[in-house]
Amino acid sequence: MYDLTGFQRDLLYVIAGLDEPHGLAIKDELEEYYESEIHHGRLYPNLDTLVDKGLVEKGEVDQRTNSYTLTRRGRREIAARRSWESEYIDVDT
Repeated sequence: MYDLTGFQRDLLYVIAGLDEPHGLAIKDELEEYYESEIHHGRLYPNLDTLVDKGLVEKGEVDQRTNSYTLTRRGRREIAARRSWESEYIDVDT
């Protein structure tokens, strides 16, 4: 996970929190969080990077729509990141 950008990590978290989301659902979630428009030219190349790294699997809903799910490796990477973060951040205080 150390070699991902912050945006790519956010993509992983959004995909983890939704049930096989398609690109526009992911885009909507990120736009709400970032409070700005996420362009397709930013979204889809970063999703493809996550697929290429084996963190996300891309499925096909129909001929125009893809769905995205975390791979086992993607879930492990998120768990490892959260564990590492918890060493430095105590959110309970």
